[in-house]
Amino acid sequence: MKQSVNPYGNIYLSPKAIATIAYHAALESYGVVGLAPKNIAEGIAQVLVKEPAHGVDVRFTDDSVIIDLYIIVEYGTRIQTVASSVADNVRYQIEKSTGLPVKEVNVHIRGLRVSNTD
Repeated sequence: MKQSVNPYGNIYLSPKAIATIAYHAALESYGVVGLAPKNIAEGIAQVLVKEPAHGVDVRFTDDSVIIDLYIIVEYGTRIQTVASSVADNVRYQIEKSTGLPVKEVNVHIRGLRVSNTD
């Protein structure tokens, strides 16, 4: 939980709230087909409970946020370009929405998917 103090009181941001922002920002990025579970346990949990931010791991440091994304990329796109675009988009959306500085956005490519079989 990240706490921010302002003249009107305290603001508490949960990792789940930040993960949801990152999840939607990643899905909006070109070349991303979806997000993948971080591990087998999360994959099983995703079957049981629909988590809006699966495939995203959020950690707080003293004054910033570290994000790990586990994505599935569209086959035929440049993986390096997609990963860079996702990282930039997620960083921008989190900093714009929360005002917290993002220290790192680590993008892990978990797979490739062929969407168009024509």
